[in-house]
Amino acid sequence: ELRVNVAQLRETVVRQRETLGHQKETIKELTAKLTRCEAAAGEGARLDGAKYGASRRKPLAKSGGKDTMGDLPRDHSEVVDHLGRTMQALKDRLQALEQQQSRPNLSNVVFPTDLREQLQRKLGELESQLMNKVLELEDDKFTLQNESASHRFRTESALNALHERVTELEKGTNAFKSPDDFKVSLPLQTNYLYAKIKKSIPEMYGFTICLWIRSRGSSGIGTPFSYAVPGQANEIVLIEWGNNPIELLINDKVAQLPMTINDDKWHHICVTWTTRDGIWEAYQDGELRGSGENLAPWHPIKQGGILILGQEQDTIGGRFDATQAFVGELSHFNIWDRILSSEDIMSIANCSANLAGNIIPWVDNNIDVFGGAAKLPLETCQERLSSS
Repeated sequence: ELRVNVAQLRETVVRQRETLGHQKETIKELTAKLTRCEAAAGEGARLDGAKYGASRRKPLAKSGGKDTMGDLPRDHSEVVDHLGRTMQALKDRLQALEQQQSRPNLSNVVFPTDLREQLQRKLGELESQLMNKVLELEDDKFTLQNESASHRFRTESALNALHERVTELEKGTNAFKSPDDFKVSLPLQTNYLYAKIKKSIPEMYGFTICLWIRSRGSSGIGTPFSYAVPGQANEIVLIEWGNNPIELLINDKVAQLPMTINDDKWHHICVTWTTRDGIWEAYQDGELRGSGENLAPWHPIKQGGILILGQEQDTIGGRFDATQAFVGELSHFNIWDRILSSEDIMSIANCSANLAGNIIPWVDNNIDVFGGAAKLPLETCQERLSSS
């Protein structure tokens, strides 16, 4: 069908070309007549005789060629005007024909049915793609709004936590008589109450750890402290849970300590250990309660870990278990990288000396509390002794 239309267009163009040729011949003939008329008009203007004027008013003879104009008007000016208008009309028709020839007429072209269907399918696909893009943009806008709201919530939460922390520090500064005159209170058995020591522990080949402790747990003391390093969650742990006695873990090796402190009273406890033969000792209220050896011998305590008060770490810094949590109060947690003598330990326990750890000292600005744990003013050493 498209080929038939193209053939028709070609025939139309051929006919238009033939018509254009005839029009050009007519234009040539008209141009010649116009020239003769203009020459005659000029000659008549120069002659003043009536004879010449009368002869000029006679009808012009037809030329030997085809005369497309018929009889011309008798007045010279009318002849010129008439020929000029005719000439302009023919020029306009010629220009229209040339434009029509140069611009194919496709108004009557009928596209094949399959081509029209392809175009419709393509338009449908483009419309579908556009709609999908609009939906994607709407989803992105919704996601950005949610992310913005979430970010704003996290920022506000962080600011609130910072404000609360500053308030606690201000209260603590006013409440504590000295930087070490406070205790950490862990009143509930949960997996989110704890304190964190900010100062890091270096590599050690022996240590002494001492603290004041008041346990309020219903079954065992839980975990007063735990130190975890990358690759070993039980680098140093003091724990009592279930039906087990109090245990000291070094590099996940266990020593049972013959101590009883789960009576809601203040007690001073110390544990010492050296990598040489894994020798350990346990003190309660200044007195030696147990000792042993072969506890992780020749194993150095690794550096770069996290020290937590009140929770046992299953992974470094986290995965706390509420059943292993400490409930009660802790104070004066100190670590030395050497073995204290029994005399030094007794002097600390009976309040005759106050020695600070050279690795981890008990100071307010070295401890952060989380989850509802609190720093509170500490009873005097004599008050702690009288309650034990």
